[in-house]
Amino acid sequence: MKKGIREGKVWGVAQKVRLVHEFKFEAAHKLPKVPEGHKCARLHGHSFKIELAIAGPVNPDTGWFIDFGDLYDAWKPLYEVLDHHYLNEVPGLENPTSEILAKWIWDRMKKVIPSLDQVTVFETCDARCEYRGES
Repeated sequence: MKKGIREGKVWGVAQKVRLVHEFKFEAAHKLPKVPEGHKCARLHGHSFKIELAIAGPVNPDTGWFIDFGDLYDAWKPLYEVLDHHYLNEVPGLENPTSEILAKWIWDRMKKVIPSLDQVTVFETCDARCEYRGES
């Protein structure tokens, strides 16, 4: 008998997936370490978009890897700290570049979602930073 998609397995191997969920928040910041005269040294705001990617095996009983509600619950405390706040006042974000924000989010989310695979911070619709943990 030919092996195919059966009981959560694809061709005899456990099905693994990478799921991505998008979150948004509004915040103000300025970058204190940019060269004098740089526009980002001035106070400004962004409509940040965050993508959290998680990876792992599909549970053959449920047919899914994780309940997106669990991911939302894990994100909620960070959202409350970030949304409509001045990021420079958040401990650890005194120099809130996209790169530092991505790692800051990673460090907090990885503790509650061990399957976290990547954090992507969209500062604008066409500029983003992707972070996958320390190499």
